[in-house]
Amino acid sequence: MTSRVPVLLSTSSVFPERTAAAFQMAAALGYDGVEVMVWTDAVSQDVGALRGLAAHYGVPVLSVHAPCLLVTQRVWSPDPWERLRRSAEMAETLGAPTVVVHPPFTWQRDYARTFSEGLAEAEERFDGLRFPVENMYPVRMAGRQFVPYVPGWDPTEAGYASYTLDLSHCAASHTDSIVMADRMGAGLAHVHLGDGTGEGRDEHLVPGRGNQPCAELLRSLAGRGFTGSVAVEVSTRGAKSRAVREADLREALEFARQHLGTPSPVDA
Repeated sequence: MTSRVPVLLSTSSVFPERTAAAFQMAAALGYDGVEVMVWTDAVSQDVGALRGLAAHYGVPVLSVHAPCLLVTQRVWSPDPWERLRRSAEMAETLGAPTVVVHPPFTWQRDYARTFSEGLAEAEERFDGLRFPVENMYPVRMAGRQFVPYVPGWDPTEAGYASYTLDLSHCAASHTDSIVMADRMGAGLAHVHLGDGTGEGRDEHLVPGRGNQPCAELLRSLAGRGFTGSVAVEVSTRGAKSRAVREADLREALEFARQHLGTPSPVDA
């Protein structure tokens, strides 16, 4: 019998509630663990606080998302390598095997120049950790499109040791998630489960509410030899109450478990 793929709750999925609320909801709903999005919430930056929450709620931290967003460029340090190092130390301390990373922004010239080599060095230094680079998407504004990442939004074009597949980002980039997973190949190490309609923006819908092949992708993971985790990363900021937010997160968890439990063969 194959071991079950862990389904994690990203702390970003409870926004505007804070990090501690994600642990509480993950425990109440039966998630296997938590992915900590390191952001401006002080608790998300505090290893001791996170360890305490994991112990209190009995929910382990199994992934750390490095502070790569526009709003987190000053978290810990303005130096992206320092932010990555501290994310890795946090993951190592908490026993999380995964540190999610975004491609460099176009203005991070020095970081971009040594990004591939730096990731390889980090994997050597932090033995047992993986640093899967996430697929992003072009930004569309006022009828125009630009790509704020170097060398682009699709990390498979540059080539890295491991990847995070984000299905909502696939929708925003008008890419089929199955096609992206095929490009990532054996490097597929982590999944951000959400959905989108392809409207050109990052929606992070509950899986099944958009047009991405979420169910098919989850069913294909066993045949891909996937050994990572799936993190539910959905937007619940429009939820009118905690009960509505929990209902969305319960639905996402049940969707993930259902389709991870019914694997389908993959033409490799």
